[in-house]
Amino acid sequence: MREDFEGCRLRERDFIMKKIRDFRELRIWERSMELAEKIYEVTKRFPKSEIYGLTSQLRRAVVSISSNIAEGCGRRTSKDFVGFLYNAMGSVREVESQLILSGRVGYLEEDEVKNLVGDFEELIRMLARFIEFVLSESVE
Repeated sequence: MREDFEGCRLRERDFIMKKIRDFRELRIWERSMELAEKIYEVTKRFPKSEIYGLTSQLRRAVVSISSNIAEGCGRRTSKDFVGFLYNAMGSVREVESQLILSGRVGYLEEDEVKNLVGDFEELIRMLARFIEFVLSESVE
């Protein structure tokens, strides 16, 4: 028996593969969906003039996070899977940058930016730990 990424006791390598390859079972995917909902809510308050600008950019970037996690789960090799997890990390950084800009131009309050960026920093840490786990397992 051994312990997996989520602290569960596992007996078979096949079970690990099934668990991490079903994106709906991943806490990182669920957390990315929750954060996407938050971004959709805050961008509702942005000026209408930003509908094709910062609003659209933020929404696309935040959707890209969960999408990359899900797409990576469908890839054949751990190397490909990890590549998509790194893409998700890049999208997190994109969202953070856009949130900071949203605060600078007055669309979000400083405290709100700080809280949201903190949420996305937590997601980065979760992704980094998960990438380490996937690489250590080399599930093919």
